[in-house]
Amino acid sequence: MSGTSLDGVDLVYATFNRESNGQWSYSIEQSETVAFSDTLLDQLHESGNLLGSQLAQLDHDLGVFFATIINAFVLRFQLNKSEIDAIASHGQTVYHQPAKGFTTQIGNPAVIAFHTGIPTVGDFRTKDVLYGGQGAPLVPIGDRLLFKNDAASFLNIGGFTNVSFEKNGVMRAFDICPGNLPLNKLVRSKELAFDKDGLLASTGELNYFLLDLLNSLPYYEKDAPKSLGTEWLEQDFYPLLKFDKDIENNLATVVEHIAIQIGKTLNDNELESVMITGGGAKNSYLIERLKRYFKGQIILPDNQLIDFKEALIFALLGVLFLEKEPNCISSVTGASKDVCGGVLHLP
Repeated sequence: MSGTSLDGVDLVYATFNRESNGQWSYSIEQSETVAFSDTLLDQLHESGNLLGSQLAQLDHDLGVFFATIINAFVLRFQLNKSEIDAIASHGQTVYHQPAKGFTTQIGNPAVIAFHTGIPTVGDFRTKDVLYGGQGAPLVPIGDRLLFKNDAASFLNIGGFTNVSFEKNGVMRAFDICPGNLPLNKLVRSKELAFDKDGLLASTGELNYFLLDLLNSLPYYEKDAPKSLGTEWLEQDFYPLLKFDKDIENNLATVVEHIAIQIGKTLNDNELESVMITGGGAKNSYLIERLKRYFKGQIILPDNQLIDFKEALIFALLGVLFLEKEPNCISSVTGASKDVCGGVLHLP
């Protein structure tokens, strides 16, 4: 799994078992996060602006990189390739425009299958988009099948912040607001990859004018299903921020904005508890601010689940694909039916 925040590639080696009640149990046998090379990271940051031939080259090169780190992972943990049913690879999203009928993830899964010798499932989002869905979020199927009894709702704070919950037997999920992407972009001017524990944000002062502008963005008035992409950040969100000065104040204000939007969403849907995962779960200042706005219980699981829940669930999506079962929930994405998303590449 590689998310929009580009903070590394998450690998898990997991096993799954179907229980008699329809739920699934899982075990994370091994897990690891691998950083991108500086060259790849620079190219990925610019991927939305590349020429077609350059993007095709990056698609191939990223597939080789994924395969290389998977092979190293297999060696390091002495895994038996013959016992691995498949690799499930999310890829790296470069374009996500479901309203126009397409979504694009690079990191070619055919290349991964070729270089690892392991069947690889990729392209999980396209079929849902073709059936009129947002192609996102996809993680809620895992919340339903793996974690249903652990909390009333599930929040992932990655590049964007998304929530899932079940109401009256219907699964609902959507992107609430940005997550780590604008925070990481703000601190890059200070030559930092991210604001550890939200320490810089905690020293800033709120810019109430900016806070009102952010909270007034039209996206927040839209009904779900809805999803966010980096295009929205570039067009609607980033133009409101200053990236060359007042960094601490901007950080504090964006953190407050995120906490307000999360709290409002959880409270409006009368959710009594939330399990938080993703990199933002480790931003203690953000969690502290969220406690001000959310009335319910905040559950922070162990670090392995915080870091690897999304990768684990994409492994489950691969399992469901191999079982020929739906892995995209139409009530979540807005598609005309539940679909079994993915494409299998044999080595």
